[in-house]
Amino acid sequence: MVHSPSLPRILHFNADNDFSEPPPSLLTIILDTNPSAWSLLSPTLPFSTFLSHLLVFINAHLACNNSNQICVIAAHPHRAEFLYPSPSQSSAHAENGEKESTSTATKDISEAANHYRPFHLLQLTLIQSLTSLLTSTPPSSLQSTPSVALSGALTLALTYTQRHLLSSSTSNPSITTTTATDPTSSNQNLTPRILILSLSGDLSAQYIPLTNTIFACQRLSIPIDVAKLAGDAVFLEQASDATRGTYLHIEHPRGLLQYLMMCFLPDQVSRGFLGSVGKQGVDFRAACFCHRRVVEVGFVCSVCLSIFCSPPEGAVCLTCGTQLKLGNYGQKPVVVVKKKKKKRKNRLNGNGDMGSPAPTQ
Repeated sequence: MVHSPSLPRILHFNADNDFSEPPPSLLTIILDTNPSAWSLLSPTLPFSTFLSHLLVFINAHLACNNSNQICVIAAHPHRAEFLYPSPSQSSAHAENGEKESTSTATKDISEAANHYRPFHLLQLTLIQSLTSLLTSTPPSSLQSTPSVALSGALTLALTYTQRHLLSSSTSNPSITTTTATDPTSSNQNLTPRILILSLSGDLSAQYIPLTNTIFACQRLSIPIDVAKLAGDAVFLEQASDATRGTYLHIEHPRGLLQYLMMCFLPDQVSRGFLGSVGKQGVDFRAACFCHRRVVEVGFVCSVCLSIFCSPPEGAVCLTCGTQLKLGNYGQKPVVVVKKKKKKRKNRLNGNGDMGSPAPTQ
């Protein structure tokens, strides 16, 4: 009889000299799937190599705790979709208990007997979802916009996280939504976090929905980690700072796996015992919505807080369409001509003394 070796249990040391198991972590990964950005990065990091690095990182996250959960969302041009778990698979399991693709996945799993079944299922589902997403993207949609629907992906991540927080609080009545997201709470049952793998820039058009999602994450104590593979985004840097996440600009994309394992694998509880990584100083300057330039002094709309480097044409906000009141700005000042004062001329005699006026007859 052969006994399988037992896996070592990972324990956390608390301040009260007590060892306890780490709480489960829900990691939501937002993947930038802009084909134009990936074509520019392909000489340094091909998409296939990136996908293999991402799968190793996801497997490591799931291996840290048996109760850890994963969710992958694609931020695509004009839309955001779930890659894992796939919505069709979830609905099919809810109705029939099985799906037709599950049988094919089981057949593939039987062929790869040395592959851990949850890892293999995740890999098959993620690759199938990515293939269907990229094949259904018309070339016209890539030419119309250079950015991705990051705000929509963040909204999907928040709804998915909130659903799991409510389900965990329902299963354990002593846990509320506030304590479930508080890493210092002793009744904590789930620690959610969001990781954004970004390549695209030009997010100024999504300023309002991005700000709303940042405030929601800040309210729920959900950190937003950002791994910037190319370019730079001021809004993502500010979002990471506001939610106490980690912002890291990856200078060498070929070493992506090392960045992910060392900087983004520790959960929210473990980061309290580790040193901070990433940027120490945050650029809090804003980018104007008219010319996409970073400004220090600008004009702010009082309704949607959009920033402009100069007053928009017609005094109409380019974001919300509100009629702005500029007052007397731009008008030339009224020049008042001062009257010249007449100077009195004094007559001098030959000795330099004031002469007396001549008598009048």
